[in-house]
Amino acid sequence: MADQQHPDESAEHSGASRRDFLKQSSIMAAFAITPPAAVTAVEKGLHETIATRFEQMPLRVTINGAAQQLNIEPRVTLLDLLREQLNLTGTKKGCDHGQCGACTVHVDGTRVNACLTLAMTTEGCKVTTIEGLADGDQLHPMQEAFIKHDGFQCGYCTPGQIMSAVACIREGHADSPDEIREYMSGNICRCGAYSNIVDAIMDVKQGGQKV
Repeated sequence: MADQQHPDESAEHSGASRRDFLKQSSIMAAFAITPPAAVTAVEKGLHETIATRFEQMPLRVTINGAAQQLNIEPRVTLLDLLREQLNLTGTKKGCDHGQCGACTVHVDGTRVNACLTLAMTTEGCKVTTIEGLADGDQLHPMQEAFIKHDGFQCGYCTPGQIMSAVACIREGHADSPDEIREYMSGNICRCGAYSNIVDAIMDVKQGGQKV
């Protein structure tokens, strides 16, 4: 008479089979989304963290006056580079879709949404973030104006608002409240401090301070 498998052994074997199946499925899914160069490296027995380095590229960029020589993945956004790798967290991640303006920075003097800008496109450029506006302990005139006119409430959108406000004046689009509203429309303030923001920008514009 053939030996019968004990119920506990059968359950254990079934559980092991399911675990093996899940492991194999996870590995196949990981390989499906892994860059080809990294897959090749892993197949050759290299450690995964070493394999990812095959996808990194050199980047030379000046950020807030300091020259940076970095190695980054080509898919990294400027926002993530600033926040995650350089610890410049003043630039905020809001919608991450270029709709709120919280991540506004200057690249060669032009305002951009950092969440929509690939870091590799800033090769050889000068990037300015909110941390780079002040001169040591001396605040930028726009920062002082925002404080004076209470141009913020929760403050989350404020860095992007200030960066856009500076650019708004530099671009020559701050000659009237209506013009300011038009050219600041890409920055959203959920607290509704818009009128105070306009007052702050008009104050700096009319005061003739260098921005």
